[in-house]
Amino acid sequence: MDKQLLSILVCPVSKAPLEYDRERQELVCRASGLAYPVRDGIPVMLESEARELSAEEKQGIDR
Repeated sequence: MDKQLLSILVCPVSKAPLEYDRERQELVCRASGLAYPVRDGIPVMLESEARELSAEEKQGIDR
């Protein structure tokens, strides 16, 4: 994920910054509790496509 692109992208729900999870190919927003998929290098920033984070992931304990 391009760091410059990541620096300007925000969660469409909470407007909070995103973290890139390379292993899962997702952009994670702990504020909204959602993870947006990255498909073929393109972030899919649709709430309907996002996955809800587990309680551990929201707290950052997952990794």
